[in-house]
Amino acid sequence: MADEYFLLVCDDAPHDVVLTDAGVRVMDVVQVVRRLTGLSLWRSKVLATQVPAVLLAAVPEKDAAAAVSALRDAGARAETRERPEPDVP
Repeated sequence: MADEYFLLVCDDAPHDVVLTDAGVRVMDVVQVVRRLTGLSLWRSKVLATQVPAVLLAAVPEKDAAAAVSALRDAGARAETRERPEPDVP
């Protein structure tokens, strides 16, 4: 029996949420980062101050858009980036 490989095509490509600037309300952004990632307050602050930082990796587009919206509401600049598809032989 020959091995067969199939490439599953999804309608929703994974996205990354990237924090590009924490803005002036850093503690508000830190609280949002903490809520999104589940990290401790200290680690969230470190992550928010070391920009650009990937906060969420390989999430659906809808979740990525919601995360970016929450970060922007807190005063940060954030964006979603579509993950490139891996090379499949």
